[in-house]
Amino acid sequence: MSEVIIQEIPARPEPRVRKPEWLKARVPGGEQYAELRRLIDTRKLHTVCEEARCPNMGECWNSGTATFMILGDTCTRSCGFCAIKTGRAYTVDLDEPARVGEAVGLMNLKHAVVTSVNRDELFDGGAGIFASTIQEIRKRLPACRVEVLIPDFQGSEEALNIVLDAQPDILNHNTETVPRLYKTVRPQAQYHRSLEVIERAKARGFTTKSGVMVGLGETNDEILETMSDLHEAGCDILTIGQYLQPTSAHLPVLRYVHPDDFLMFKEKGLAMGFRYVESGPLVRSSYHAAQQV
Repeated sequence: MSEVIIQEIPARPEPRVRKPEWLKARVPGGEQYAELRRLIDTRKLHTVCEEARCPNMGECWNSGTATFMILGDTCTRSCGFCAIKTGRAYTVDLDEPARVGEAVGLMNLKHAVVTSVNRDELFDGGAGIFASTIQEIRKRLPACRVEVLIPDFQGSEEALNIVLDAQPDILNHNTETVPRLYKTVRPQAQYHRSLEVIERAKARGFTTKSGVMVGLGETNDEILETMSDLHEAGCDILTIGQYLQPTSAHLPVLRYVHPDDFLMFKEKGLAMGFRYVESGPLVRSSYHAAQQV
């Protein structure tokens, strides 16, 4: 009797969620794009537009706007969604605030956005560099509004106050996702700590802002609950956008949220009492930042 050989068929990987038609971004290019590219390169600056692979870079850069990223290009945290490289950052460039201020002045911006990597190894988390950058922008272009998108400074109220004492026009800190997903999406952050940043800034009278991503496994109801938490904490401006997987090493997209749902989030948010809600598939923290004010 001949031997029967049973060959195991390898399990098929889960099919990837297909990117829908409504997720199309403009390809970078144009005269303004080239000029801004030159300005950033010659002053050895970083932008979150490049480092985080923002899908709106083409649109924003060609209109002459960008979000400056200070404190280097290496983050001390390893969030599952973020394309910025992680590792140890050894130095602080004390001349960086002046170069950002010079760039903002040359661009003659009406609204400048400044963010950073996390620098948890620093005693103030980099808050002093944020404050210096705000001051340098004010020195060169007093009429320019300054929005800062800050980390949580590991919950340090003292560090937050260093930034607030420099009087930014908008204090932005992103919640990023719903509390259930924090251990996966933001393992070195805490949901309540992010809400505290908003609460403390609002208690000092600042205009506050936060942002949330969708598509990481949360439900619409969880997003609405997070929106409610943010509003209760004192958040004035809210951005909601689709998470896009930057590389195969990052968290996968579990769903693409339909534009109708983004419209629903905006309507619900305005009904809750948010001053402004920017909600759409390609929305990011600083997308249309000047209009939001």
